[in-house]
Amino acid sequence: MKVSRRSLLASGVATGLAATAVKAAPAPSRRPLAAKPPMGWNSWNSFATTITEAQTLENARIMARDLLPSGYDILTVDIQWYDPSATGYDYNAKPVPAMDGHGRLLPAPNRFPSSAGGKGFAPLASQVHAMGLRFGVHLLRGIPRLAVERDLPVLGGATTARAIADTNSICPWNPDMYGVDMRRPGAQAYYDSVFALLASWGVDFVKVDDLSRPYDAHAPEIEAIATAITRSGRPMVLSMSPGETPVSRAAHASRHAQMWRISDDFWDDWAMLKAQFTRLANWNGAMRDLGSASQGWPDADMLPLGRLKMGTRETGFTPDEQQTLMTLWSIARSPLIMGGDLRHLTPATLALLTNPEVLAVNQSSHANQPHFWEDDVPIWSARAPDGAWYLALFNIADKAKEVRLDLPRLGLPAAAKVRDLWQRKDEGQTGAIFTRDVPAHGSLLYRLSA
Repeated sequence: MKVSRRSLLASGVATGLAATAVKAAPAPSRRPLAAKPPMGWNSWNSFATTITEAQTLENARIMARDLLPSGYDILTVDIQWYDPSATGYDYNAKPVPAMDGHGRLLPAPNRFPSSAGGKGFAPLASQVHAMGLRFGVHLLRGIPRLAVERDLPVLGGATTARAIADTNSICPWNPDMYGVDMRRPGAQAYYDSVFALLASWGVDFVKVDDLSRPYDAHAPEIEAIATAITRSGRPMVLSMSPGETPVSRAAHASRHAQMWRISDDFWDDWAMLKAQFTRLANWNGAMRDLGSASQGWPDADMLPLGRLKMGTRETGFTPDEQQTLMTLWSIARSPLIMGGDLRHLTPATLALLTNPEVLAVNQSSHANQPHFWEDDVPIWSARAPDGAWYLALFNIADKAKEVRLDLPRLGLPAAAKVRDLWQRKDEGQTGAIFTRDVPAHGSLLYRLSA
């Protein structure tokens, strides 16, 4: 029997927020781990639950060669690396995960042979590190149900899995875990033991799923995970998933994580992309309010580009929509996590991912903000480190449009030199009125300088 994440989420089972507000908790003390939006690759869009060690290394080598020079340095093995019988985008209804005697998940040795003998992900992480990359893994919130069934002892906690589990706190789309009741003795010790194990393997990035929604109900575990990372002694970026993370919880999220999802799983569907404009605009206001107090990034999710869905198809986005995706993620400063199978990376997709002038907007701009100029024409601007302006024009309508902007009314200069960042060419001088034709579902991105 299989359980589908997508169908359960779409049914609305996972929606809703607890009525009580999150109690302010002191932030774990640690240095900033993500001064810029993280960049990397994740296996979910292309391999689902099935990725193997050999496939991971194939993608890592290509990533190191083709994407690392542009800043993509985090390689993440997504969900169910511990399930020996994982088969795709659905989940086994009663999984038997690989785990140690303390209920901590281990890589399935039939899929990750270097993990045999209790080595875990240490050998694979070492190979990834040798390529100049950082190594990431996916976890689900909680403790394995099988560990609770066997009532395994919690390492260092003088308790057992059954004693700390909240069997009423379950993920609505995955049957692997129970929540951890952080009020019970030994609960923090369990999370400490999990992240100590990850640290011993050399993990640099952890995407924790079933965490951001419903946010208030999971806040104690969010805080426990952040504390466990700090106690592990190894810097690890924490990415919370899936969304929508509530905008009203921006301060809490930024105190405890470096990335948090602003939407449910994002795929190559125009309606989904169109919806991200509103979400990113909403989050922009919250992040501007937090200012320098924030250590993290609202995450619009992975880039479903290139070969997807276990090799069954190419992205459904048109070339214009692909450019719109990259333009929006860049001007809004979302993390850039490629999802397609890198073994089938085309020159066109590689060029889209690695345009240095576009990536500079994502990595180095500030004062980013949306402007509400005209229906179906989202406009964003930002500032470059040298004082120049960035200007992004979008057309989310189904037909081409002429966009005519009064630059001073947007706070931009009345006269400036114009450079097209996607074409990487200068376009001469503009006056106060800036006019461009934008294709349907398309985008343009410019740098304006005195």
